[in-house]
Amino acid sequence: MAVVWRLLELALVLSVCLTPALSVDRSNFKTCDQSSFCRRQRKLETGPSQYRALLGSAKLTADKLEIQLINDKTKVSLLLEVFGLHGNMTRIKINELKPLKPRYEVPDVLVGTPTPENLQVSGQDDNTLELSLGGGVNKLLVTGSPFRLDILSGQDLVLSVNSRGLLYFEHLRARKDTLSAKVSSAVGNMWHKVKNLFSSDSEKTDAASESDSEIPGEEEVVKEEENKKEEEDEPGMWEETFKTHTDSKPNGPSSLGLDFSLPGFEHVYGIPEHADNLRLRTTESTDPYRLYNLDVFQYELYNTMALYGAVPLLLAHNIHRTLGIFWLNAAETWVDISSNTAGKTLFGTMLQYMQGGGETPQTDVHWMSESGIIDVFLLLGPSPSDVFKQYASLTGTQALPPYFSLGYHQCRWNYNDEEDVRSVDAGFDEHDIPYDFIWLDIEHADGKRYFTWDANKFPTPRNMLDGLKEKRRKMVAIVDPHIKIDGGYRIHSEIRSRNYYVKTKDGSDYEGWCWPGSAAYPDFTNPDMRAWWSSMFSYDHYEGSTENLFVWNDMNEPSVFNGPEVTMHKDAVHWGEWEHRDVHNIYGLYVHQATAEGLIHRSGGKERPFVLTRAFFAGSQRYGAVWTGDNAAEWGHLKISIPMCLSLGLVGISFCGADVGGFFKNPEPELLLRWYQAGAYQPFFRAHAHLDTPRREPWLHGETNTDLIRTVLRERYTLLPYWYTLFYNAHRDAEPVMRPLWVEFPTDVSIFAMDDQYMLGSALLVHPVTEANAREVEIYLPGAGEVWYDVRSYQSYKAPQKFYLPVTISSIPVYQRGGSIIPRKDRPRRSSECMQTDPFTLYVALDLQGEAQGELYLDDGHSFNYQQNEFLYRQFNYSHGQLTSSSLDLHGKFETPAWLERVVIIGASKPNTISLRLSDGTETQLEFEYDSQTSVLTVRKPGVNISSDFTMSLR
Repeated sequence: MAVVWRLLELALVLSVCLTPALSVDRSNFKTCDQSSFCRRQRKLETGPSQYRALLGSAKLTADKLEIQLINDKTKVSLLLEVFGLHGNMTRIKINELKPLKPRYEVPDVLVGTPTPENLQVSGQDDNTLELSLGGGVNKLLVTGSPFRLDILSGQDLVLSVNSRGLLYFEHLRARKDTLSAKVSSAVGNMWHKVKNLFSSDSEKTDAASESDSEIPGEEEVVKEEENKKEEEDEPGMWEETFKTHTDSKPNGPSSLGLDFSLPGFEHVYGIPEHADNLRLRTTESTDPYRLYNLDVFQYELYNTMALYGAVPLLLAHNIHRTLGIFWLNAAETWVDISSNTAGKTLFGTMLQYMQGGGETPQTDVHWMSESGIIDVFLLLGPSPSDVFKQYASLTGTQALPPYFSLGYHQCRWNYNDEEDVRSVDAGFDEHDIPYDFIWLDIEHADGKRYFTWDANKFPTPRNMLDGLKEKRRKMVAIVDPHIKIDGGYRIHSEIRSRNYYVKTKDGSDYEGWCWPGSAAYPDFTNPDMRAWWSSMFSYDHYEGSTENLFVWNDMNEPSVFNGPEVTMHKDAVHWGEWEHRDVHNIYGLYVHQATAEGLIHRSGGKERPFVLTRAFFAGSQRYGAVWTGDNAAEWGHLKISIPMCLSLGLVGISFCGADVGGFFKNPEPELLLRWYQAGAYQPFFRAHAHLDTPRREPWLHGETNTDLIRTVLRERYTLLPYWYTLFYNAHRDAEPVMRPLWVEFPTDVSIFAMDDQYMLGSALLVHPVTEANAREVEIYLPGAGEVWYDVRSYQSYKAPQKFYLPVTISSIPVYQRGGSIIPRKDRPRRSSECMQTDPFTLYVALDLQGEAQGELYLDDGHSFNYQQNEFLYRQFNYSHGQLTSSSLDLHGKFETPAWLERVVIIGASKPNTISLRLSDGTETQLEFEYDSQTSVLTVRKPGVNISSDFTMSLR
């Protein structure tokens, strides 16, 4: 009978997961009120903090300040540590002074120990301690009672911590009934002592022989119990049930929360992943934003529900400053955002630092996590690029992807067999459409046993992969982190024999339902497990794999179909005896890391990996790409893909994209075409579709649509040199590839909430058409005193300017910024690798002063040899009628036969002659054409190698 019930349960689970729903079943996922710790944290009222800082306990060393905090209600002490960090950052840690057991501190996210910067006491009175930060530029004020922190830059109050009194740290403690037993035992022992005074030696009890020092006093225990009684009486603190699942909470309540006030800030961003606008909303009347990696298929739009990934970094921006708050905690986290007016500070010594007498706008942010410690980094900017660099110094930059991964990816669930793969591949050639990758979903494996192939459908995978390789194309196969429980499956047997699975609270291997049926879950928090997993990608272990097979990690939230909220039980146990509640949001990062390192190791450390992940955390940018999950073929999902990727770019994850066409449902031809047009201008460009949808290959929607899709795919390929250069800048300097307008124009208040258009690097402004039957779109071109050019018509627009642009079905509004130079390859071929040695064209868009600058980064596109200086990094500069090419990094040495085919100068006057002079003094005259209607000058066949220094002179 038990087997029957398991089969019925599996059938129910699969029916839910395989059938596209009209919308997500929100009842499967908790609200804040259904999450007991969020409910407890959120019910706190603003006001004076219940904590005091004991300033007399302050200890200042070269790199940190330590102060004890005490809760006046519970008398429990905390330890506050404040670190001044190099690069205008401050770190704040708060932990229990003497916890019953260690609390989880997130490992492996920081790329190293942050460089400390000396703290110095610069002032003190009875209730305030003043420290200098950043070489004296910033000041940190510690107020004793009530406890709060304030950071000032010069005379400006930048940020306050605990000014609303919402610091709330649930200390680890024994359960109430355990304390009652202690009281009874203490009273009993005392009674025995009294009795023994009046008894003979033979009548004395065993208790009298115990050491008094080992027995708690009755008064001490009773007082402890009274102090904690109110906290322990709330439901959900020691056990919590959601639907049919009960969380045992063996360590009891352990949540923590802290508030941050941002005077002068009205716009905040970040904390992905949510299907919401770029600018974060206030949450007074809604649930807080939730950070808890979950498998939410066909998610709803414009709400604060958790999705597949979580990056606990929030950014704030105004015309004067950008700052960030990085909350390093991997447990379930909720973020409340409110907006009010900043009042005066609470103590007299602050008055001199205020900006005047008036009230200023203010945003308040309240972070709440279920477990762990408070470990928060304050990134003080002051510019957007400063914040990006500060965060990258902590968690790393975007991995430099292989060049070919920036091309087009063709995917669906599932390409049926080897013949299907060959047919689709041939279709691209037949219709002269470029692509780089074809993808295989879960059906390619033998019974969804990952690292295997279905012998009937894919009997000769190496032959299939070799066929793609001959055309310089690649494949991606899915490898998910749930392992089919099957004694004949080598992967399962090895993981079990090595004891690498996540455990239940009772110590057995944790099992759940996922695509293979009954599955177990590797414990990726264990470094030995990650190393073993990485070794499985070697060619001798992953049979049938070759160097042009890459990997996709799905379902790594982790997804457990029959688990609470479709994920793992929080009381499951990981390596180091940590509960799943402590590590949940970092699990997906570990899967991504182990897979990426596996692809590196299989090449002997020579080749860059490409791995796509659905779940992610802070630091995931170091390992590859992310997509926005199981979206739907709806106009709203197309539109929301823009702010979702912009939000990811702001927190360091530049390699982002959405499933083109929508994963669920069937897009009408107009929607599909508009999605291709939008996707071509997003960093990760993949079409994907659900098993139940009709086929969507680009040539299946009529000749007209095929022509339009071909055109937009070719546009993508011509811009690959620019995309690759942007990714190099992201890798080197943490600059987002796809960025909000305010990053480039930080003082233009009108664009602070704009997310229907965006910048690619600093040179291209893109406004995809995301409305059905659109006849026009509203364009805004920012930048006082600047000029923009339509990349197709070359029409110029002086900025700032807002206008309505008429659009047709073929329109993709894209504008090149005056003052920029963009390298392109205008000969698109069947794949990016086929274009490797093709010539370049430079598109020089002059600003109103007749000047322009641009860059080109180039290497072999696939190996780590660039780390040994095998690269080119060129700068192009146009000024006073001369275009020069020079090296931006003289250490770079890379040979390429690629040459400069054309130079297109937009906004130019007609010259009499054009000459080209090389570094050896050789000078030649060049042919050119000039279009007086568009003011475009085209210089043909300069013929110089793209790596050469040269000067092109217009006279």
